[in-house]
Amino acid sequence: MPVTLRIAIGDYPHTLPLKRGDIASDTLKLDFVEVKPIYKAFKPMVREHAYDASEMALITFFQAKEHDKGLKLLPATMLARFQHHTVLYNAERGRLTPRDLAGKKIGVRSYSQTTGAWVRGILENDYGVNFAGVQWVTFEDGHVAEAKDPATVERSGKDMTQMLIGGELDAAIYGSAMPDDRRLQSVIPDPENAARDWYSKHKLVPVNHMVVVTQEFAIAHPGAVAELYRMLEAGKKVADAKGATDLTPFGKDANAATLDLLMGYAVQQRLVGGKIAAGELW
Repeated sequence: MPVTLRIAIGDYPHTLPLKRGDIASDTLKLDFVEVKPIYKAFKPMVREHAYDASEMALITFFQAKEHDKGLKLLPATMLARFQHHTVLYNAERGRLTPRDLAGKKIGVRSYSQTTGAWVRGILENDYGVNFAGVQWVTFEDGHVAEAKDPATVERSGKDMTQMLIGGELDAAIYGSAMPDDRRLQSVIPDPENAARDWYSKHKLVPVNHMVVVTQEFAIAHPGAVAELYRMLEAGKKVADAKGATDLTPFGKDANAATLDLLMGYAVQQRLVGGKIAAGELW
């Protein structure tokens, strides 16, 4: 009888073949739990092990690893994107470029949001932005209860976009849901070309989400975990566009440089207390 694995992952070209049943297994049955938006699955996964496996933001996983939350990472990318376009300002209030961000007030959904970590890392290390005097404004808790925000982070109960439009924020970092408002422009000039230049320099795609399994499931059913990875990889092969930049890198080697860079950003931003080697994450 096949093992049943309860899993929460988003709808992507490489996961839909699994959700439709196009990729099946004689030894593993996937019981899909639909959570929209998918980031709302991360807190119950970390705090309650609500699923046997789930999509997971990488910063959340780093913090979960640091605080021994019993999760294991699979080198199976669910979501990756270039991040340069995600930090916005209100152009009606005057021009704002990366060099103007020092000492400003910047909004982000959660300080531990992985997009925020990527953007801060890019701005600090590639644009020379000094975040020492920046006041961060957040709107949600992080997923790992034990991971505390730095003292430069405050909480607001207001709407981030309205605060940005009204001038209560100088800039704001968004994720997949970008606001549709012509007043809001990219802080990084020409973000599409800037992202191409960044890719040429770093030779990697900023990965936001991979897949985790609970330690108890992995111990009880190691073969099922291997089969899950096989099925996810089969979905990737179905969806891959030939000749395009690989936005869903699979495998430990393909993701090692990405994880190392993001881990360095996480330490720099005090999201974790120290660097965890990529080999210890799997």
